[in-house]
Amino acid sequence: MEQKSQEPDYYFLPDGRLVFTASYHLKRGHCCGNGCRHCPYDFVNVREPRRSQLLKERAQNGKAE
Repeated sequence: MEQKSQEPDYYFLPDGRLVFTASYHLKRGHCCGNGCRHCPYDFVNVREPRRSQLLKERAQNGKAE
């Protein structure tokens, strides 16, 4: 029997926005290009200059939240 991850696929911010976890993105299997907070794919499908900005912010704030 396959074991399922105990980590949830998403959570809500205090303002009500939905945030997908890195676990969800890994299950999806690719970067969607939207600049998701927990993207484990280093934003490979996000267009420049936004991709560089997101990578810089991630480096300043730590790898993942």
